[in-house]
Amino acid sequence: MADRPATPLLDRVKLPSDMKALSDRELRQLADELRAETISAVSVTGGHLGAGLGVVELTVALHAIWNTPRDKIIWDVGHQCYPHKILTGRRDRIRTLRTEGGLSGFTKRSESPYDPFGAAHSSTSISAALGFAVAADLGGDPGDAVAVIGDGSMSAGMAFEAMNNAGALKKRLFVILNDNEMSIAPPVGAFSAYLSRMYAGAPFQDLKQAARGVVGLLPEPFQEGARRAKEMLKGMAVGGTLFEELGFSYVGPIDGHDLDQLLPVLRTVHARATGPMLIHVLTRKGKGYAPAENAPDRGHARAKFDVVTGEQKKAPSNAPSYTRVFAEALMREAEADPKIVTVTAAMPDGTGLDLFGARFPRRTFDVGIAEQHAVTFCAGLAAGGMKPFCTIYSTFLQRGYDQVVHDVAIQRLPVRFAIDRAGLVGADGATHAGSFDVAFLSNLPGMVVMAAADEAELVHMVATAAAHDAGPIAFRYPRGEGVGVEMPARGIPLEIGKGRVMREGGRVALLSFGTRLSEVLKAAEALAARGIAPTVADARFAKPLDRDLILNLARNHEALITVEEGAIGGFGSHVAQLLADEGVFDRGLKYRSMVLPDIFIDQASPEAMYRVAGMDAAQIEAKALEVLGIAVVGMRA
Repeated sequence: MADRPATPLLDRVKLPSDMKALSDRELRQLADELRAETISAVSVTGGHLGAGLGVVELTVALHAIWNTPRDKIIWDVGHQCYPHKILTGRRDRIRTLRTEGGLSGFTKRSESPYDPFGAAHSSTSISAALGFAVAADLGGDPGDAVAVIGDGSMSAGMAFEAMNNAGALKKRLFVILNDNEMSIAPPVGAFSAYLSRMYAGAPFQDLKQAARGVVGLLPEPFQEGARRAKEMLKGMAVGGTLFEELGFSYVGPIDGHDLDQLLPVLRTVHARATGPMLIHVLTRKGKGYAPAENAPDRGHARAKFDVVTGEQKKAPSNAPSYTRVFAEALMREAEADPKIVTVTAAMPDGTGLDLFGARFPRRTFDVGIAEQHAVTFCAGLAAGGMKPFCTIYSTFLQRGYDQVVHDVAIQRLPVRFAIDRAGLVGADGATHAGSFDVAFLSNLPGMVVMAAADEAELVHMVATAAAHDAGPIAFRYPRGEGVGVEMPARGIPLEIGKGRVMREGGRVALLSFGTRLSEVLKAAEALAARGIAPTVADARFAKPLDRDLILNLARNHEALITVEEGAIGGFGSHVAQLLADEGVFDRGLKYRSMVLPDIFIDQASPEAMYRVAGMDAAQIEAKALEVLGIAVVGMRA
């Protein structure tokens, strides 16, 4: 009788504890199966592919050596966490990634005890790991803390703030520097070049142990390799010097895809480390899947795809994306104005500035994952007479808020903030939602805040920002495709602080700020069918408000409803303040403000997320009926 096929090792590994009995040969086989499973899962769901493929062997090694979840593995950003999720009891749900009710695309504390710290923004892992290490020392949760951080994330100052503190505290702490020469885009800056020099020309097996006099920590035959490396690098700016000065013992660089190197080195540092240790691991983003390895972004983010060919299955669209509309509009402005420059923080593709950079390379600056620096850099450019467009996702602009206040707003410098991914963004979930920028920008004196209702309006707002030199100005726009309106050849600057009436009506006025306008117009049609013809207006500006428009709407209607894709404290709150100051409420106006609810909304399609938020056409219609005191039996509110 023929032998039955062996059960795949991945079927036997339900939790990391199941890996403890596996031999090194079996761990290598497990890594191969884990890579195949990751590719298969992401082909079904879409998501962040390349980063996970780059850390398959590292994930296996970490879970085989450390005792999770007692020991905490903290994945910086979380783009690379899919293999980790498969090994930690979530394989049966891995094909629900980034879908409504499914697994998050990032680490999430409420999802699993194996996710000790949630992440989706970069450069937080070392700070969090140090917190765990100090907590353990003070009698909190026991166990080691291991931060896995990429070289791209190391371009953010927060990582070095954490390392500086960790070096001073001298607690047992492990930092795995996952060096793949990539973040989302290729890394930029001097630190990336420093890492490249550290291993240029040196074979992987030539390890350098930066802790003085402790080459003996390394297992044979690595001790001799380390001695050769030390001799080879003597008298030079050697690898690890920077980390030594920050108080870390350094091991590396080592090949992150070779378990014959990873396992003995990690076992040694796990057994013997007493203070902060940095292990420098070289990996390749997209490793083991040719379509990802050969892509410019190494397969960073993918729609659903065919495993054999790598071809992505993207739904066709007749409307351009807002991001592309922004980039093309800005290029038209830049052709006429040589002072226009652009700045992004490691997101040239996501913000459309890759297109701008191809056309104007000398006027395009990618500063790496450094939003604080990006904002103040733009402030300096503006003070120097240029017209900078600081182009950052809403969720990432939060990281530079102090600089927006201190370096831009107080000095009234004409920095133009192009805020992509405004509102609810879908599969990336709460961590990437653009919920707060209207509120945190509109309260700043002298700031102009706009929101595009559609792609044509975005073109006009780009032109408005380019022409505005009186102080800082911001405009926001969502992820995804526009609504398919006719596009202007070039934008025409808008009058600052002036909205527009889209349709005249009576009884109730619907005042929209941003791309909910299309849903507001649908609601207006439904109300008209009920014999209620509302007025619909597009505010365009949250700061300064169109006082005349708002007060006219208030005087001539029983009720006024504002609708915005942002949290409480934004446009609607400013409208309420105006109405209160003018005594409008004393005259009996019924006012309601439709904003994002006071919750973080989990990943789903944008449409489903806005239903949860209570902001689709049916819910806007229901709000109008409710404020007018009209009850409709069986209507979905």
